[in-house]
Amino acid sequence: MMISRRNLLVGASSAAALGLAGAAAAPAFAARLGAIGLQLYTVRDLFAKDPVGTLEAVARIGYREVEFGGGGYDAMDHALLRKTMNRLGLRAPSIHVSYDALRQQFGRTVAMAKTLGADTLIVPYIGEEHRSEQAWQAALANFERFAADLKKVGLGFAYHNHDFEFTAKPGGVSLYDRLLKQTDPKLVKVELDLYWAAFAGEDALAVINRSAGRLYAYHVKDMRADRSMTAVGDGRTDFAALFRAKGSAGVRHFYVENDEAPAPYLPDITTSFKTLRGLRF
Repeated sequence: MMISRRNLLVGASSAAALGLAGAAAAPAFAARLGAIGLQLYTVRDLFAKDPVGTLEAVARIGYREVEFGGGGYDAMDHALLRKTMNRLGLRAPSIHVSYDALRQQFGRTVAMAKTLGADTLIVPYIGEEHRSEQAWQAALANFERFAADLKKVGLGFAYHNHDFEFTAKPGGVSLYDRLLKQTDPKLVKVELDLYWAAFAGEDALAVINRSAGRLYAYHVKDMRADRSMTAVGDGRTDFAALFRAKGSAGVRHFYVENDEAPAPYLPDITTSFKTLRGLRF
């Protein structure tokens, strides 16, 4: 999920970091994804207007998991959403919740997660005011506290990255590496957005392998040659290489996301689903 928009055409050097289809291809194996998920932020405009109809459309495409985020879902009838998912054979293993919601409305946020059937709460973004060395240290302490308190009620915690966690390096150490080094790996997990890691200039394979044991889920979005986002299969990312990496072994969920999916949205997420359904690695 993305809060502020960036110029996606700045500097082309990191495109190769995501693992491109033009790279030397390893042989395909029989492995394939199980349930394929969708981050509902991708279809937020549809979902905000017609949440039930949007879930029905997502299920018809073939998705079996969704991740709530955006579209005003937090103010909706969560019991109705859960009833709809049950009818459609959908489940929501995780939901995106704001940092402030966990700090200020912890009980309400937990109740919402449980009603939706989630097992993990994910902070998807943190504002610039939290990105200095001192402020990030405070945020990491809160992440551990959230995770410990969530564990007591049977829920997990993870953090979702954008690019700034890699490019902001107060004291010479990136925010992402501080998170890995200074939080308990048994408590604080990572939902790795593969696109944003590469956009930051990181080697995605290296990030995956150094994050091994911390990875809860992937956000799967493709990258064009100009580094803009596109549906999975319409870009140059070698997802098979990323998914068969040793560090990917513990990833539990694969959520399609396209922050910039074009209207009418459903063709875009259909392309992504078909690509991932046919992927062998």
